[in-house]
Amino acid sequence: MNSSFNPTDAERIESLKAAILGGLSLTLTYCAIALLHLLLLPTQSPVLSLLDFQVDFTLLIKVAIAFLSGFLFGVTYRYAIRDDQNPQLKAGVVLAFGLVRGLAVIEGQPHITDTLWVWGILVIESLIEFAIARFTLDWAIHRRWIKPFSLWESSE
Repeated sequence: MNSSFNPTDAERIESLKAAILGGLSLTLTYCAIALLHLLLLPTQSPVLSLLDFQVDFTLLIKVAIAFLSGFLFGVTYRYAIRDDQNPQLKAGVVLAFGLVRGLAVIEGQPHITDTLWVWGILVIESLIEFAIARFTLDWAIHRRWIKPFSLWESSE
């Protein structure tokens, strides 16, 4: 048995499918949450303004970052859970990605450091984004649209 991991082309394709699905899922959820902000907030809040609907460079960057976050999550989630049905493992991957993304937004906006409830909203929104991406990936794996990662099949 070879101890080094050498992924096959089939594994790479499955990882790419998981990455694209994760990226699309997270991006759509991000945009939906941003639209809710726009509809629910009576005035444009500088603190919770996640998406400016003017098509500009900032909007494209925010959407690209959301897609990249979901893309990386999709690959990592597929490798982390493999064919394991451990709910703590699945939740742990979501929690790790969600906290990093949510807390990074807080770190990047120093003017909100004194508003604790805003921190909570930003972190919860990030966790929701990754949880929806997780359930989307689980659904696709269950439907056999994406095969779960298997170390034993890949190392042949």
